[in-house]
Amino acid sequence: MPPVPAAALAAPGMLPTGKAWAYEMKYDGWRVRAKTTERGVTLWSRHGTDLTERLRDLAAVLEEHVPPGFTLDGEAIVWSPDGGRLDFEALQRRFTAGHQLPQVIHDHPATFVVFDVLTVAGHDTTRQPLRARRQLLEALAETWAPPLELSPQTTDRALAEEWFRTMPAAGIEGVMAKRLDEPYPAGRRAWVKVKHRDSIDVICAAITGSRDHPRELIVGLPLDGELGIVGRTGTLTARTAKTLTQHLHEPLQEPPWPDNIPSGQWGARRGEPVALTHVEPIVVEIAADTAWDGRRFRHTLRYLRPRPEVAAADVELPEKLQR
Repeated sequence: MPPVPAAALAAPGMLPTGKAWAYEMKYDGWRVRAKTTERGVTLWSRHGTDLTERLRDLAAVLEEHVPPGFTLDGEAIVWSPDGGRLDFEALQRRFTAGHQLPQVIHDHPATFVVFDVLTVAGHDTTRQPLRARRQLLEALAETWAPPLELSPQTTDRALAEEWFRTMPAAGIEGVMAKRLDEPYPAGRRAWVKVKHRDSIDVICAAITGSRDHPRELIVGLPLDGELGIVGRTGTLTARTAKTLTQHLHEPLQEPPWPDNIPSGQWGARRGEPVALTHVEPIVVEIAADTAWDGRRFRHTLRYLRPRPEVAAADVELPEKLQR
């Protein structure tokens, strides 16, 4: 099933209102589909990446508590040791841990927060409205206990606004508003995302500096059938650069960009080309302002984090930039 798009807004006052809407927290984790069968449990990212091995702890819990024939949509998250905040970096370590993956899982166990059910006992439920699917999910979740949880949902808009204001300290990214009368997957007008930051996924295929000591990321998006350069990040901190090196590898195929690009807005003195170090394309999340000229961002981008669970081939030009 395709990922569900959502309109990204920026303030709780922009949440839709009315009896047709329900509200849920937007967790800072991996969007995951879990499928239970007689042969076991598999977990997939919304872009089709198999996450079963990296989420083997959740696979075991689901196999024990969810009968075969169910497909669940939810978020895999990791809490900090004190349980007070989501730890996305600890979750991301599952992609770079190598042979230490069992220890990382032991030290930072995951939780699966479920917010939708797409099949029940082998029967497709996606054509049913969210209201009906939620009832089926609540019945299934009656005996659940952490690390398998039902995502809280409310029809009280005031409570949703309170979540938006108070939950960022716990790592909650924002609030999702969903129409109760819509099937799955819902359109942009039926799922509305209100986040504390406006971020997008882009493809990093080159850097300045070396793969061992990256200075800036050069990032792109699909433009007219090709991967076009759309911007660069600011200078990375030493800590960020060190963490990022785990994801930077020599490209396996012909790089999409030249070895040098004109200076201009790319951070060199006028007239000096900017030398690029090519890397195997990876997906990263960046924060950007609204200064988009139709083919690139006019201002420096802020690097947020790597997204190894997302395949570069699945990144599309966001609808909000298609103007």
